[in-house]
Amino acid sequence: QVQLVESGGDLVQPGGSLRLSCAASGISFRLYTMGWYRQAPGKQRELVAAITSGGSTNYVDSVKGRFTISRDNAKNTVYLQMNSLKPEDTAVYYCNAGWRISYWGRGTQVTVSS
Repeated sequence: QVQLVESGGDLVQPGGSLRLSCAASGISFRLYTMGWYRQAPGKQRELVAAITSGGSTNYVDSVKGRFTISRDNAKNTVYLQMNSLKPEDTAVYYCNAGWRISYWGRGTQVTVSS
């Protein structure tokens, strides 16, 4: 059974930092492109960052220079380090694993507010 379990979401003040984690099980993690998506109320889900099996990364323009995606294949875990958080980063953040099939986690809430 495939599971993607996100953690690390929280309420944080503008300018603060959070690190999200996504622990995967039931897949050959090293083969998958791992991505972080987010969905704010009333908006479509968007890709925030992704990292391929080879370690190549890409980011949506709005988070470049602030967010960093990384993976630890030994721990079957992908991370999203989020710095200089802004209120517009508020959303539910979802982990995605994609190769031949795409899998999703249930999400973790990130709220940026003073």
